[in-house]
Amino acid sequence: MRIAVVRETREGETRVALVPELVGRLTTLGYDVLVEPGAGERALLADAEYADAGAVLDPDAVDDADLVVSVQPLDPGTVRRLRRGATTVSFLPVGQELGLVADLRDLGITSLAMELVPRISRAQSMDALSSQSLVSGYRCAVVAVGLLRRFFPLNMTAAGTVQPAEVVVLGAGVAGLQAIATAKRLGAVVRAYDVRAAAAEEIRSMGAKAIELDLETLDGAGGYAREMSEDRAARQRELLAPYIANADALITTAAVPGRTAPLLVEAATIEQMRPGSVVVDLAADSGGNVEGAVAGTIVRIGHAQVWGGRNVPSQMPGPASRLYAQNIVNLVTLLTRADADGAPTLDPDLDDEILAAACVTHDGVVRHEPTRVALEGNPAEERP
Repeated sequence: MRIAVVRETREGETRVALVPELVGRLTTLGYDVLVEPGAGERALLADAEYADAGAVLDPDAVDDADLVVSVQPLDPGTVRRLRRGATTVSFLPVGQELGLVADLRDLGITSLAMELVPRISRAQSMDALSSQSLVSGYRCAVVAVGLLRRFFPLNMTAAGTVQPAEVVVLGAGVAGLQAIATAKRLGAVVRAYDVRAAAAEEIRSMGAKAIELDLETLDGAGGYAREMSEDRAARQRELLAPYIANADALITTAAVPGRTAPLLVEAATIEQMRPGSVVVDLAADSGGNVEGAVAGTIVRIGHAQVWGGRNVPSQMPGPASRLYAQNIVNLVTLLTRADADGAPTLDPDLDDEILAAACVTHDGVVRHEPTRVALEGNPAEERP
């Protein structure tokens, strides 16, 4: 069995799907690991490290590969090089990649999307969304520290006392909690808000103060929040405005995979922040939590600098790659079963709830129902 590790080609992507220290985990399963030269270069991983770990450097690694692993979806040209029946594992934002999904279906490729791995206990070690959110949350806090032209911690000196920075974090998922923890470690006074009922206790467990609004909670499936009505969203923005206006730094992290990020903060609220204030919008890539934020750049709204995140985990490619690679190896282990003779074989059990949820295409069929409907329509709705 042959696993191919590709060099990422999408603009701005610096991560790699497998790191040298985990090559041995796959060879132990019975795989030959082939790595495209330079695959780890942008994550500061040399070709020689892969070779020393037992991988083979091969510019044609994907040809005749049984399994191809990557961070971003494969480009159409690479997909067409795959043999029928091969398997791909990567992030695969199906709503944005319908043409690629159609190619994978028509070419008989089995594709699994890392963002579709269900949020259940059994799948925690394969949850790449959480591992990459951990990196993003840390990075957000570091960006805020770098942009804010004042101390985060309290400083008491002979020349006087410097008060700590006031930080507000909106969203207390994995990224938000990591942003809270990092800002607290740096000595800031942190307040945070999330629409989920359990979030207040999670926020306090990080040492921050939970912002409690007189609004209904919005717990949804899979640990995510339910969508809110526009009336509730407007009331929430109104109630949060005084906290934001008093903050030195605002960090927003509210996002749900496959959906546009909710608008949490209007530009008029940012204009009320003090001179020198900083806003970090992690969700700028998916529409933004902050009105006026632009992914990949810094804009000025009123007196505040507003930093829009773009592919934030790639800004820390070393740790992000190591965490993602561990997720990949754990999923590949689940994909691998013993044949009748006891030899390992790549044979996904699509009755398994994890693989069933993550599988987008298999054997010429789109198995992910929302994507199938988007591509092929719903025959039941077309009947008279």
